[in-house]
Amino acid sequence: MTGHDYVTEADRELEETYEEPMALAAYVDRIFENPTIASHASKYLLEAIEAAGTRTVVEEGEEKERYRFFDDPHNDGEHAILGNTEVLNGFVDDLRSIAAGRAKDEKIIWFEGPTATGKSELKRCLVNGLREYSKTPEGRRYTIEWNVATAETSDRSLSYGVDPTAGDDQNWYQSPVQSHPLSVFPEQVRSQVLADLNEQLEDHVPVRVDTELDPFSREAYDFLEERYRREGSEELFSAIADSEHLRVKNYVVDIGQGVGVLHSEDEGRPKERLVGSWMHGMLQELDSRGRKNPQAFSYDGVLSQGNGVLTIVEDAAQHADLLQKLLNVPDEQSVKLDKGIGMDVDTQLLIISNPDLEAQLNQHADRNGMDPLKALKRRLDKHRFGYLTNLSLESELIRRELTNETEVWEADSYDELEERIREPVRATIKGQDGETRTREFAPHAIEAAALYAVVTRLDEEDLPNGLDLVDKALIYDQGYLQEGDTRREKDEFDFDDDGHDGDHGIPVTYTRDTLAELLQTERDRHHTDLAVEDVVMPRDVLNAMAEGMANAPVFSTGERSEFENRVVPVKNYIFDRQESDVIEAIMHEKRVDEETVGEYVEQVYAWETDEPLYNDRGERVEPDPLKMKLFEIEHLGRFSEDEYQGNLPRESVRNFRREKVITSLNRHAWEHRDEDFSVADVDLAAIPVIKSVLESHDWDDVSRTFEDFDPRQWDDPPSGTETASVKENTIETMVEEFDYSEASAELTSRHVMGQVSYRWD
Repeated sequence: MTGHDYVTEADRELEETYEEPMALAAYVDRIFENPTIASHASKYLLEAIEAAGTRTVVEEGEEKERYRFFDDPHNDGEHAILGNTEVLNGFVDDLRSIAAGRAKDEKIIWFEGPTATGKSELKRCLVNGLREYSKTPEGRRYTIEWNVATAETSDRSLSYGVDPTAGDDQNWYQSPVQSHPLSVFPEQVRSQVLADLNEQLEDHVPVRVDTELDPFSREAYDFLEERYRREGSEELFSAIADSEHLRVKNYVVDIGQGVGVLHSEDEGRPKERLVGSWMHGMLQELDSRGRKNPQAFSYDGVLSQGNGVLTIVEDAAQHADLLQKLLNVPDEQSVKLDKGIGMDVDTQLLIISNPDLEAQLNQHADRNGMDPLKALKRRLDKHRFGYLTNLSLESELIRRELTNETEVWEADSYDELEERIREPVRATIKGQDGETRTREFAPHAIEAAALYAVVTRLDEEDLPNGLDLVDKALIYDQGYLQEGDTRREKDEFDFDDDGHDGDHGIPVTYTRDTLAELLQTERDRHHTDLAVEDVVMPRDVLNAMAEGMANAPVFSTGERSEFENRVVPVKNYIFDRQESDVIEAIMHEKRVDEETVGEYVEQVYAWETDEPLYNDRGERVEPDPLKMKLFEIEHLGRFSEDEYQGNLPRESVRNFRREKVITSLNRHAWEHRDEDFSVADVDLAAIPVIKSVLESHDWDDVSRTFEDFDPRQWDDPPSGTETASVKENTIETMVEEFDYSEASAELTSRHVMGQVSYRWD
């Protein structure tokens, strides 16, 4: 594309975003065609969230429907809120009640939680989502603008000191607080418009516009009304609302334009932070008729900017003095610029804070009924963000913190997520010698950091017998626990729903800083064959995280002791994962193909059922006792010759076939089989025992396959030995199939073989 093409593309995008101003009557016709454009603030925010759709996720071991809006889809996921789906769903449910005027109108929504739990991302996600939604036809947002210069003969002007004889376009002034176009109508007429509009709505949430014109617009309206009344106009409202004086204009929702954000560092008196301040120089220039003129008000407070959509008070503990001033805003929908000048507002109030705000609110709790903050606390609708307790989500978050990756992970199966979790991270850095080189977090290194962080966040008080915190973390992430051939679903475990999972633990900021330091730390360059000094291994990550707590002020003494004690089971699990990679790489060429497995499954079906069974080629399958026996002994490795009478299975083998193979198949396929049923109708990977044949081996398989293999020779195997051949093929497979670098494959396999050699004999 040329520079001109890019400019043309930008023109096209803005053309689709903005519209020409329209007359008030045209706007009313438009809302009957598309009622969502007239929605009040809470309903508009709800519609923006729902418009993005939903997706299914697993969090804390349970399937949940998640609103895609919180994945920040319009911004490629840059500010996605990871996890906390149940909290966000509760927020949407409350928003729906507020929008419909059911019981929660007076509530101020409060998001609370410890640092680094996604609260700041919530703000950015809301702003991004509302901005992009307002660019769509369904999400268009409108306000009004005025021009009184065409009606005046005196020197009084609806302007900030601009010459009234200037060009027409310069004399149009938009409502500074995004007033709703329907607020121009007298209350009785407005009520009739809304009644007719809501009558045709299929939505269960009616449109409500209860606000009057803002003071700035009221000044223009009153001026025009006075002028045309003096002239004796018979159609007074039509004259005031004529398109030469009043136009409806669409705007893109953004900070300062429908979204007000009060930052922690913002200063000023309460009134100034809430609605704005008087510009005293302007008061002298404008005809005030003995009072303050609303045209000389800045309207730059958080409520003024957020009028029409959303008001956010960020780090609310820094603005605790404002919260009581906001008490009546949700239910009365009004604030005052001054004693004599009030302003209606329609905005969804939302405050964000760390736990320190709650401490401030509870400072008088021991006074019982005399607590001066009781009325405020009653109006706060609390939603608590916690630390992530899903391994996959924490892995995704850590990768985001270390790289520029913003893609939200979505997967059709947990196997896909598992691949993402174990992936390495590679980065180019500049060393102290001035040279640039690639540093690598080996496969499972990010997983190790994420798992350790999650384990520190889990409550161990509700652990069932036989499980540790790593097991609990896996259940929360997968929704089940696989123990050999047995799969136990989450609902089989009695975890406390009211426990303290996610309340505290290692924050992602600590993990990020620790990993970033490891990435930059110079290592001894004593290897000449491979750049293994540029590889950060999982054990390096876990050791650094555990040891660094001693000097990290974010942890208390009790937390340091507790968290350090939880690193051992994580190390054991990660070693098992590395060991599995090495074994699978060794056995990669020896895996049983799916066709052989499928033939075995067909044989088992034919053996069990009295009905004829046909394969996908239309051939009748006859059970072959010898084939099944050989598969079960050689490939499954579960049985010996003693468990067969000749080729016929004894009871243990018969039970295995029935309980582990047949009953583990897809139930629908089994119950709905017919004469055309074949193994092609079944997902073999859905059978745990078969999945293990297809995907996993153990050291017995290695020993049986490579009789002269000796792991004690692994570091420097003698030339021409079977160990040397196995190592060469293993390293090659780890690089090509499992995304290891040659250096990380070498280090990982050495670490595994060093442990295995002790027990090899």
